[in-house]
Amino acid sequence: MKLLTLNCHSWQEEHQMEKIRYLAQTIKEKSYDVIALQEVSQPIDEEYIYDNIKENNFAFVLLQELKNLGVYEYSFVWDLSHIGYEIYEEGLAILTKHPIIEDHLFFVSRGTDINYWKTRKIVGATINYNNKPISFYSCHMGWWQDEEEPFKNQIDTLFQHVNKDELFFLMGDFNNNAFLKGEGYEYVLSQGLYDTYHLADEKDEGITVKGKIAGWSDNKQDLRIDLILTNQLAQVKYSKVIFNDINKLVVSDHFGVETEITNI
Repeated sequence: MKLLTLNCHSWQEEHQMEKIRYLAQTIKEKSYDVIALQEVSQPIDEEYIYDNIKENNFAFVLLQELKNLGVYEYSFVWDLSHIGYEIYEEGLAILTKHPIIEDHLFFVSRGTDINYWKTRKIVGATINYNNKPISFYSCHMGWWQDEEEPFKNQIDTLFQHVNKDELFFLMGDFNNNAFLKGEGYEYVLSQGLYDTYHLADEKDEGITVKGKIAGWSDNKQDLRIDLILTNQLAQVKYSKVIFNDINKLVVSDHFGVETEITNI
């Protein structure tokens, strides 16, 4: 099973449509089973085309580009987390080419006001894979030291929603640097989760952010904040950073992470 997570920084990138087409080409080439996307936005002032999706929803546009490439098997779940940059409904998405049994949409922040940028929601999907239910959650979390919306509270809330008796994956932008001791990353692992990066037979440095980006305006360090975590020991063939100008061109202010699980 091949997985990808990417914070898209959608509609904030120069040459945005070129980058969407490049992302679609990569998805076609790699044939990921499940893709978790964060910062998946759509303009506030557009009309709905179906359900909660508007015409220029980033995930919807991406699927149209995949169809232009002859790739039709993907479907997606999207939901709004909060308003971004005053003109976008910013959310998260799960894309998959496997049948979706159930979707999961829930807030993990203390507040639920979508007009506040620190409001956080999780978007998940349970799929049928080899006649087995597996759940995937796209996560865009807060910061460890944030007094209003602390990361610890969000993770604790998330764990109240997941089914710990079934295999699940948490994928996304956790906004907690895995290189820091005694903070959010270590707290997550203390809850019984495994980082597929550490389980991988083949891995790189794991860096997903270099320098200053939105939310890390004073950053001068290399960060590993985009993760793929799971609640069961897995055989992981590789964990690679992608869209970093080494493994594919840059498409966002975050690099992505791809991995392959071989024992599902």
